[in-house]
Amino acid sequence: MPPSPASSSVSGVDRRLFLSSLLGAAAAAAGVSGCADSSAAEAGSKGSITAPPADKVPSGTKLKIASYQGVQQLQFKLAGLTDLPFTVSDWVNIGAGPDVINAFRAKSLDVANNAGIPPIQAHYQGYDAKIVAINITRKPNYLFATKPGSDIEDVQGFKGKKLAFSQGQAQGVVLLRALKKAGLTYDEVDLVPLTSNQFLTALQAGQVDIAPLANSQSPAYLKQYGSKGAHTIATDVVDLLNLLWAPTSVLADSAKAAAIAAYIPRWAKGQVWAYEHPDAWNEEFYVKTQNLTPAQARSITELANKPLFPPSWDEAVKWEQETADLLAKGGFVKGFKVGSLFDRRFEGIAAKAVPATYRK
Repeated sequence: MPPSPASSSVSGVDRRLFLSSLLGAAAAAAGVSGCADSSAAEAGSKGSITAPPADKVPSGTKLKIASYQGVQQLQFKLAGLTDLPFTVSDWVNIGAGPDVINAFRAKSLDVANNAGIPPIQAHYQGYDAKIVAINITRKPNYLFATKPGSDIEDVQGFKGKKLAFSQGQAQGVVLLRALKKAGLTYDEVDLVPLTSNQFLTALQAGQVDIAPLANSQSPAYLKQYGSKGAHTIATDVVDLLNLLWAPTSVLADSAKAAAIAAYIPRWAKGQVWAYEHPDAWNEEFYVKTQNLTPAQARSITELANKPLFPPSWDEAVKWEQETADLLAKGGFVKGFKVGSLFDRRFEGIAAKAVPATYRK
């Protein structure tokens, strides 16, 4: 049974208490030791964090890779990308940013696929990790779902309402950007601190009025609650970055750095394959593993972003800085220069692996 969503709103200095509400007391307590472990690993491998990744992966190298709901394994299988020059010791079924950070701390995960906000949240918590690959998303991946019986029709209607908000996940920054675009301040809404896996429960129970849902989640929600007055509100707000990132301690290991450099092209090619084969992807993933109907699957892939792997990360860095500044303005994190989050040794690896049409 999912944890009970929190009902308290967030305002003023209480925003800085989100770390405890999102990650739990144990994770918060582990923060100091996690930072020390990462820093010690980097110091113990002086210079290796700046050396170019080796072209050949040393024999016996292993990686623990995040694969939420088995997406990566399935893409690799269908696209014929199973010839990895290293061993995947574990495909970890994990996706949410706070969970990924906890897994990094526990050393149960080496590389993960997330949006732009988890690396910012990790930095705020004092954990050292870096971005190693970028996929630009140009179309919205999220829309806003209302609770059953709601009469809210647009973002301006969010004023005075309870909004599900996860500061450590993509859904959180999409909400903040939507509020900014609508001219609403944080004090004009009631931000309810939750993690994304609590959003549906909170909506169904009427504990929040609005929650950001991924495009892939909305068909099932509307099928169940659309007849009861639930609906969705689409915006043009995008979360630009879909990325791979890894702890600095992992990247300071020359063998694992080489393995990650070998994984990145296959990660990019897998996404291109799924985009170019929507019918097969719909059937094999959405229908067979997510129990959606073919029509629901098509409604999702019709909104899918074309994968774009830029040779230069300058746009990504700019976007990430804007996101960090937006969070800092709201008091959710402390301001900092995000350039330190990007490991530019890996810049361009994904772009070189795909045709030119998928580079910009």
